[in-house]
Amino acid sequence: MDYRNLGASGLRVPVLSFGAGTFAGSGPLFSAWGSTDATEARRLVDICLEAGVNLFDTADVYSAGASEEVLGQAIRGRRDAVLISTKTALPMGDGPGDWGASRSRLIKSVDAALHRLGTDYIDLLQLHAFDASTPIEETLSTLDGLVKAGKIRYIGASNFAGWELMKSLSVSDRHSYARHVAHQVYYSLAGRDYEWELMPLGADQNVGALVWSPLAWGRLTGKIRRGQPLPEKSRLHETASFGPPVDDEKLFDIVDALDEIAAETGKSVPQIAINWLLSRPTVASVIIGARNEEQLRQNLGAVGWALSKQQIEKLDRVSAVAAPYPYFPYRRQEGFARLNPPLV
Repeated sequence: MDYRNLGASGLRVPVLSFGAGTFAGSGPLFSAWGSTDATEARRLVDICLEAGVNLFDTADVYSAGASEEVLGQAIRGRRDAVLISTKTALPMGDGPGDWGASRSRLIKSVDAALHRLGTDYIDLLQLHAFDASTPIEETLSTLDGLVKAGKIRYIGASNFAGWELMKSLSVSDRHSYARHVAHQVYYSLAGRDYEWELMPLGADQNVGALVWSPLAWGRLTGKIRRGQPLPEKSRLHETASFGPPVDDEKLFDIVDALDEIAAETGKSVPQIAINWLLSRPTVASVIIGARNEEQLRQNLGAVGWALSKQQIEKLDRVSAVAAPYPYFPYRRQEGFARLNPPLV
């Protein structure tokens, strides 16, 4: 397993990390992801650690805290061997104090997460979404205080717009608060919007990307194909409305290209899709999920080898989409690109 520094920090993370959204699944979304209990979770953690995957990502909103609880049970007795990433800010209830990133909510949420995880510190705490109702100074000063108190080690964001992340970084710099070192983002062959603004921002400000849903919400598993109905057991029947939008024809073209490369390399479609992401600028770690040992071992096979330059170029071409304004001049016109060349 290779390791990369997470943004402008000394925290070294594996290029693959494990997403615990399948742990203790309940509710309309998470029950469709999986319902791994503590015994099964411990086995999955065992396999991850054997492979060098020591970063485990969860969130308070995953199954109303149950994911954190199961993860805490699965790592019991080996806390020093793992890195824990969790997230907060999304609603955990209907009360006025049950959502957001205010001082009171953050302190309450961190203490609750520490209790559920059975630990006295969180390696990486990420804001699950931007809270426009709370002053950024309040949020960041509180996070800085939690870092100084030793309850969290590093902070990050998730699902922020470019201006939201940049404003947050600027406020941290102005007041010498702890700075976001990570941005957990959606990025896949079927969804490359991250490249327009957030990737250049991450490169400029040294914020590492933790990629969620690298298989485009299950659409790049190799089971979704042109001219065929959605597999009967696909979780997309229940969860498609929760995930990122996808152009079906573009998706099928991408799968065709993945099939061609799979025949050339002997690797699976998901392994190739994940491996492509690891070649992209700013990507620190790709979060993989698994409902069982077979799925986990399959996803772990995405590392330890590399796509050829020609294969990467083929995937780049087939997955490319027209850049929106103001980015398209820098993609289409040499004069613009000379001033501000795209990273990819």
